[in-house]
Amino acid sequence: MTNSIQTSTAGTATKHPSKRRKLTTDRHQNHQEQLLIPGLPDHVAQLCLSLVHPSTLYPVCHSWRRLIYSLSFPPFLSLYAVLSSTNINHRLSNNNPIQSFNFDPISSKWDSLPPPPPDPPLHLLLRHPCFISRDLPIQSISACGRLILIAATSHNFSPALSRPLVFNPLSGVWGFGPPLTAPRRWCAAGSAKDTVYVASGIGSQFNADVSKSVEKWDLQSKNVGISTTANKTITWKWEKVKELKDGRFCRDAIDAVGWRGKLCMVNMKGDAPKEGLVYDTEKDAWENMPEGMLAGWRGPVASMDEETMFVVDEARGVLRKYDPERDYWEHMMESERLVGAQKIAAGGGRVCVIRGCSTEIVVLDVAALPVKLWVVKTPPGFEALAIHILPRMSRPDF
Repeated sequence: MTNSIQTSTAGTATKHPSKRRKLTTDRHQNHQEQLLIPGLPDHVAQLCLSLVHPSTLYPVCHSWRRLIYSLSFPPFLSLYAVLSSTNINHRLSNNNPIQSFNFDPISSKWDSLPPPPPDPPLHLLLRHPCFISRDLPIQSISACGRLILIAATSHNFSPALSRPLVFNPLSGVWGFGPPLTAPRRWCAAGSAKDTVYVASGIGSQFNADVSKSVEKWDLQSKNVGISTTANKTITWKWEKVKELKDGRFCRDAIDAVGWRGKLCMVNMKGDAPKEGLVYDTEKDAWENMPEGMLAGWRGPVASMDEETMFVVDEARGVLRKYDPERDYWEHMMESERLVGAQKIAAGGGRVCVIRGCSTEIVVLDVAALPVKLWVVKTPPGFEALAIHILPRMSRPDF
């Protein structure tokens, strides 16, 4: 039987030599296309390509483009934005008036994030006829490579979230964090060392105990995990830490900035005089903010890798960097595009800035001297409420 097969194959090759050569060539080409680098096993090729910047790999070929969005390739940083519709009827809706998007700096494209879990329904209030001149705050933070929606107001002026909503860019899945001991809004929220903190705020009504309380959620705890169903039993929880001395930090929605093992925050936004506090995460103790740090806190503040703090003076449009040795904010650059800054995010050598309800996101390359500036437009029909710098989303079907 073996001889008959060999004879039959030989006969076919003799009768149709060009067809045999074409089949052989096609197989060879397909094999070459499947390899990331011809002549190298893919796992070795991935190690080599991981040393090259994704912007260089992206335009070369589809297989390299697919690689940089895979779980096996080191994720590059990209921009995430919480956006609201420019349609006033959508902003007045008592359903979910916001959408989250990801801007890929390699392809220069916006992609919408998957919708959050439908159960329980998400009812957020962004605008109300009683508050004509401002949006109600919807607070989001980034921690441990995740986007976390942590506080907002519902249509009956109560806390809209009993537990945080958490988006993991690498899995592309929304989930739930642990239930808050006291759901709140208009609070101070931030992260330090992969631990999320909420402080002060109010519930449906003012409560003195809630206004002084502080809770933390360690995302790196051994028991940590994101529940993808609302009713799933979870084994981790928020823990109470040293409370505030009074309730003066429940007047505004505050960004608590993680910096060198501490959490820094002021009691209100804007250019007005403020009270500042610093929480030492190791000592579980509150202390007054250094005078120079407080004096220069004249707008939104963000830290890069929890090591370097940046502020944008919203009245003057000046970007500054904090020098802890001198307790002084060092001037870096000035631009009219930064006047009125409301939110900033820092990461990967970039500081990103939005002005209130703006269709422009200003990107500053602070690794370059002088600082370079360019603008990214939001998707058509949307305005930016908040921005974060996180790992890019994976695309298994790219």
